[in-house]
Amino acid sequence: MRPNDLRSKSENGLPLVNAWLSIPSAYAAEVVAAQGFDSVTVDLQHGMMDFAQAVAMLQAISTTQAVPLVRSSSAEPSHLMRLLDAGAYGVICPQVDTPEIARQFVEACRYPPMGNRSFGPARGLLYGGPDYFDHANHTVLTLAMIESVEGMRNMESIMETDGLDGIYVGPNDLALSLGERPGASFAPRVEEAIAAILEAARQRNLMTGIFCADGDSAQARLQQGFSLVTPGNDVGSLGSELRRRLERSRGGRSLSGHALQPAAREGGGAGGY
Repeated sequence: MRPNDLRSKSENGLPLVNAWLSIPSAYAAEVVAAQGFDSVTVDLQHGMMDFAQAVAMLQAISTTQAVPLVRSSSAEPSHLMRLLDAGAYGVICPQVDTPEIARQFVEACRYPPMGNRSFGPARGLLYGGPDYFDHANHTVLTLAMIESVEGMRNMESIMETDGLDGIYVGPNDLALSLGERPGASFAPRVEEAIAAILEAARQRNLMTGIFCADGDSAQARLQQGFSLVTPGNDVGSLGSELRRRLERSRGGRSLSGHALQPAAREGGGAGGY
């Protein structure tokens, strides 16, 4: 079976940078994946793609060295199994608030006796190889999102789930759950919660991922100790780069002709999820 380079790099302590796709385009997915990211995630929770479009995007990612990941819309077993059958080599599962959800998530991603995944790995065999069934349980990654006060309360029991490979922090939903606003700069208690999740996961040798606003934030999270960072998504990158080019074309002036203030020229971007 094709090895999961994301897993081996993580085990060797290498920093991992993940791209995030919300635009339903196989061509865009191929372009993004060709840039050298360690992995590329197709987002089926907040992204605009349906399942058929996600399959085409996974196919496009598979033409590169990037590991194809998905963020599922939920921990619903048939949904998870279908994404794995489509060739995803790892799943980031949102809203894993309890150990029961974590167990359901992991078991749906593992064949018996480790779980209850149904057999039918259509694209899994094409991408992974003819011995996919023999090695899938130890190759496919399972990352549970902790992004709420309830998830924080249960994080230790969630992290003890057999077969769970790591956690992925959703900082904006975590901020909302704590009564704060989402954004690139988080309140002290949100940062304290993120640090607590990170420390609990590292104590258990779990992979640790987090969504970031941009490259600078991603670098800071790697320095903090996270192993997998996502420096924004395709929507934010496209919008900020086009805005920057537009403003440069106008000599740093807005459509109205007024000079832009420094804050107005900063990249911004859509969505930490």
